[in-house]
Amino acid sequence: MTTKTSSGRPDRHCPALLVSAPASGQGKTTVTAALARHWRRQGLRVRVFKTGPDFIDPMVHAHASGAPCRQLDLWMGGEDHCRELLWQAAGEVDLILVEGVMGLHDGSTSSAALAERLGLPVLAVIDASAMAQTFGAIALGLKLYRPGLDVAGVIANRVGSEGHARMVIESLPPGIVAFGALPRCEALEWPSRHLGLVQATELPDLERRLEAAADVVARAAPPRPAPVRFIAPVEAEAPPRRLAGRTVAIARDDAFAFLYPANVDVLEQLGARIAFFSPLADEPVPAQADALYLPGGYPELHLDRLEAATRTRDTIRAFHASGRPIVAECGGLLALGDGLSDLAGRRAAMWGLLPGEGWMQPRLVNLGMHAADLPEGTVRGHTFHHGQFESPLAPVGQTRAERDHGRPEAVWRLGRLHASFLHLYFPSNPSAIAALFDPATPPPGG
Repeated sequence: MTTKTSSGRPDRHCPALLVSAPASGQGKTTVTAALARHWRRQGLRVRVFKTGPDFIDPMVHAHASGAPCRQLDLWMGGEDHCRELLWQAAGEVDLILVEGVMGLHDGSTSSAALAERLGLPVLAVIDASAMAQTFGAIALGLKLYRPGLDVAGVIANRVGSEGHARMVIESLPPGIVAFGALPRCEALEWPSRHLGLVQATELPDLERRLEAAADVVARAAPPRPAPVRFIAPVEAEAPPRRLAGRTVAIARDDAFAFLYPANVDVLEQLGARIAFFSPLADEPVPAQADALYLPGGYPELHLDRLEAATRTRDTIRAFHASGRPIVAECGGLLALGDGLSDLAGRRAAMWGLLPGEGWMQPRLVNLGMHAADLPEGTVRGHTFHHGQFESPLAPVGQTRAERDHGRPEAVWRLGRLHASFLHLYFPSNPSAIAALFDPATPPPGG
């Protein structure tokens, strides 16, 4: 169904749910992936989005749904960007799922705020393993805490028995629909490490896990979501194709996997050709590259292979010496240092382009939304890491944390090299990104 609007583009209608929870660790990622696979097995075209900054959960959702999983964030990308992504998806698929971030009401741009702003009904996943009738109280509190929020229903997760499931479902007040109860079982638990779940590409039994999780969800027989109206936003003017005819090489493997699909979209919209290569396989920077992007990931888990990647190292050094742009984020930054030490204190030599040493910490070093006021323009993004980096090279600036008292991140520049722990979200300022990757842009002060 479509409806003409003042934007000149029709509104679209598509069944949709935002899957959230009272807190992290309740099982919303697994439930979202299981629902996506369950409805995909029924022949539906499913698209999954992730609220807030995240790289690991979207990998699981992409495998579960068979389509890329993109971010929805009111601060990083803005409301119009979120509306555009949902509106586009509503014209292409049969069902939309959005996984929330942290607890439903957590943060200034919370999942609840996104759901209310964009008209998304909420499905709350509540870990019922240590409660009975309080389950209903929590569900009611989630619904009433923010006036206007549409809580379509709840899923009781990790119930101990059929009797326990009946007890928690019967505690729900009128007006809150039960989407089912899921038992405690291996199929609904996923391995994790310090930044979240283990990457999907590292799970050899990923398909088995997704199928088993979908089987569990299917037995709960969740009702199919109702259609949601997605209002057509005014079509944004396309940015100038400043990178037309340019090739951007992007490192992509298990050590450099933290890459937003939307970032690749922006580079392509700017006219760039994309060439992927694997440092873990000691592949050289593609010969045709005009700019290089080293995203984040888990370099600390692959010290020996990165130390041995001499062909990758030598071509990155030569690339920098030629004066072409390099953008390195978080794990990409750590790989460019003189050395990197893991949690056990084992050090490996890295690529020695950016002077300094990196090492991993057992506790989280920084987390939050940040903006970077770069010479090319202000770009928004986020930081989330257990790594530290010390360099004799003075930073050219620091990021601005979105929340009060947030810890800023250093930004280093060395010729056309830009390096920081900040993961940039390219849709926040495509023009600045074009300048950052354009070989014709002179280095700051040059």
